[in-house]
Amino acid sequence: MADTQYILPNDIGVSSLDCREAFRLLSPTERLYAYHLSRAAWYGGLAVLLQTSPEAPYIYALLSRLFRAQDPDQLRQHALAEGLTEEEYQAFLVYAAGVYSNMGNYKSFGDTKFVPNLPKEKLERVILGSEAAQQHPEEVRGLWQTCGELMFSLEPRLRHLGLGKEGITTYFSGNCTMEDAKLAQDFLDSQNLSAYNTRLFKEVDGEGRPYYEVRLASVLGSEPSLDSEVTSKLKSYEFRGSPFQVTRGDYAPILQKVVEQLEKAKAYAANSHQGQMLAQYIESFTQGSIEAHKRGSRFWIQDKGPIVESYIGFIESYRDPFGSRGEFEGFVAVVNKAMSAKFERLVASAEQLLKELPWPPTFEKDKFLTPDFTSLDVLTFAGSGIPAGINIPNYDDLRQTEGFKNVSLGNVLAVAYATQREKLTFLEEDDKDLYILWKGPSFDVQVGLHELLGHGSGKLFVQDEKGAFNFDQETVINPETGEQIQSWYRSGETWDSKFSTIASSYEECRAESVGLYLCLHPQVLEIFGFEGADAEDVIYVNWLNMVRAGLLALEFYTPEAFNWRQAHMQARFVILRVLLEAGEGLVTITPTTGSDGRPDARVRLDRSKIRSVGKPALERFLRRLQVLKSTGDVAGGRALYEGYATVTDAPPECFLTLRDTVLLRKESRKLIVQPNTRLEGSDVQLLEYEASAAGLIRSFSERFPEDGPELEEILTQLATADARFWKGPSEAPSGQA
Repeated sequence: MADTQYILPNDIGVSSLDCREAFRLLSPTERLYAYHLSRAAWYGGLAVLLQTSPEAPYIYALLSRLFRAQDPDQLRQHALAEGLTEEEYQAFLVYAAGVYSNMGNYKSFGDTKFVPNLPKEKLERVILGSEAAQQHPEEVRGLWQTCGELMFSLEPRLRHLGLGKEGITTYFSGNCTMEDAKLAQDFLDSQNLSAYNTRLFKEVDGEGRPYYEVRLASVLGSEPSLDSEVTSKLKSYEFRGSPFQVTRGDYAPILQKVVEQLEKAKAYAANSHQGQMLAQYIESFTQGSIEAHKRGSRFWIQDKGPIVESYIGFIESYRDPFGSRGEFEGFVAVVNKAMSAKFERLVASAEQLLKELPWPPTFEKDKFLTPDFTSLDVLTFAGSGIPAGINIPNYDDLRQTEGFKNVSLGNVLAVAYATQREKLTFLEEDDKDLYILWKGPSFDVQVGLHELLGHGSGKLFVQDEKGAFNFDQETVINPETGEQIQSWYRSGETWDSKFSTIASSYEECRAESVGLYLCLHPQVLEIFGFEGADAEDVIYVNWLNMVRAGLLALEFYTPEAFNWRQAHMQARFVILRVLLEAGEGLVTITPTTGSDGRPDARVRLDRSKIRSVGKPALERFLRRLQVLKSTGDVAGGRALYEGYATVTDAPPECFLTLRDTVLLRKESRKLIVQPNTRLEGSDVQLLEYEASAAGLIRSFSERFPEDGPELEEILTQLATADARFWKGPSEAPSGQA
């Protein structure tokens, strides 16, 4: 059996997203709008398979063929007849559900590979003897031969996503190193090109000289097209002695289907903002233009308070080992009016609350751009995973001058973060009931503050292409040094491109810290309906949850590579370190022995010291985070952040030993079953599925009723066209990793 770190357990939690009531309240036109946007999102989400691992598209195609020919119950009979036990077949269902849920064979939260928890020979018998194999013997056998070994392989380099010797990624060809990634980023910056919708492929000529292809995601390829801002960039360059070629057409047939559905959605748009937004998204995906996506995002920001909310594109950069390339995601959701009213009150108080943050006003945006902040019930979330809340768009220039939107995903929060008492780890017994009672409400408060005032706060000091500054060089003083500002962002530089590998985690840490800091403010708790003893309990559980999360985060640290695999969890560990460093018994972690005789631990937070000890420590840390971010001080930012993110076995905490305990006691992240929408005549129907691995598989088997086989063919053709870039996946490239 594989190491438990690399399998999904048979008893993994599975929950269904409930959006029945939200869907019921939609008008026929709103349902049609939501339907076509959902189709666009699900189609685009398939690109994630090509952004994850070389084998992921083949695994997806193989599973889809299997379960289209026989549903999980029918395949079960065949599997048992082939000699599988019930446990082994359930392990296969859980594996398949995991692939669908993560859009690949690496966990979206932690970037760790997971493999089937049954003998390879037994799974091979099931696959090659299946109904799908009888119907299409050559195709099914070919898929198995292509991906079977890699499906099970746990060679060191294949255990995690990463760059160079650190892991596998398909954002870069297999021979790329971190040095190549840095060179490519500098090249992109020099051409004012965004990395969000790109991949990088390196080849070496006969003389050993590298040359690079930067490939943009688009429907159009090399064929002539009407002049656009992208067309002029599609050519060869020489940069620092290396040839670069900018091309486009990545994921073209997938994006073609996205564009077709967005075109259909336009007919049901509620207003001109939505229509113009969709037109720009179509332009973006057709041409490969991030600038068009930015224009679409402007219209999206201006579309205040829609009934059906959505966003789609190459958005989050967490899984790019360099931190610049966006994973495709698309969501469609319906506004929850009751919870949204609380968030609207928080927005109304935002300008006042921003003044409470521990940095000078000159480090805050000149004008707070009042955003939309809504609680949404998700109908569709396509990508590698579903977050609890979102603050988008991620484009720095838009966020600084146009604004942003915040969303809290209410029906995700309701199921993804529910906790059973018997599965609560690392807490004192007398904390558990309070934790269960207040975790949900405290998380609503934290998500609201994190998204609105965490990600929504702070100013970046920028010098534009004309040499003009957005701050007064004479009067603005760095509160950490007492001197004038010495560094800033130059034209073309962004937060992601400048801080690269630590950008995502650093920003999540800043937002989480803002949430902890401002939840102490009575006005915030009143907005959410908490006063007196209840308010104090919400504060305590919010801080306790962060401390516990910092300990749980150790699961996502890889000692062999000295790196973190998950931005949010690294951020929470850093906060734990800051609070431990505050001393005076604010936070203690005590190793113990569990009732099962195995190592255990307990975290304790002294609630009487949250304000007197915790708040000042967080205040100092937050101010440093913001000042370093505002000034673009990469060296200072790295020194601060990586210092706190370092994991050692030094006493008193002995974090590496604690990591072993965390791995021993870890609970796998829940799988989420999403509904489908089906068009019957002019009516849109909602199709729901049971909360089980089999239910999740059925939801995917029915997701593409018209063109499932065609999509699998597209995915395998695209993967095969680039397969040469990852030949010999266990061989790490030479040079710096």
